[in-house]
Amino acid sequence: MGFILIIAIALVLSTIGIGVVCVNKGIKGKNYKQLMGMNVTAMVGILIVSTIVLLSGGISASAAEGAQAVASSAEGLKYIAAALAIGISAIGSGIAVASSGAAALGALSEDPKIFGKAFVFVGLAEGIAIYGLIVSILILNA
Repeated sequence: MGFILIIAIALVLSTIGIGVVCVNKGIKGKNYKQLMGMNVTAMVGILIVSTIVLLSGGISASAAEGAQAVASSAEGLKYIAAALAIGISAIGSGIAVASSGAAALGALSEDPKIFGKAFVFVGLAEGIAIYGLIVSILILNA
């Protein structure tokens, strides 16, 4: 399994390296797509092989280690759920603030009297991220 992890990390780093080189040299079009396509194909192949190895039962553990692994797996999934809750809510909040903030500034430039009305919507959009934070705290304390 360590071998597969090393290959996957090497592929990710090579993808980043190829992207940096292509941007610096100004490579565009078909050549860029071919390079990135080969890297993505190799990465998908590694993911398929690692999934087959993990699900084929080649890696096994004793009963005590299995129980501990289930507990640590549940703990890990809890952290992933909390990260997804705050991450996705922050992305949604960012998108909402971008559109409502721009609209509020445009409306404010036309009529300065609507400052409070305009920025209530920006505050509501920021509330999405706060709700995500509250949900992630609740997940972590469960």
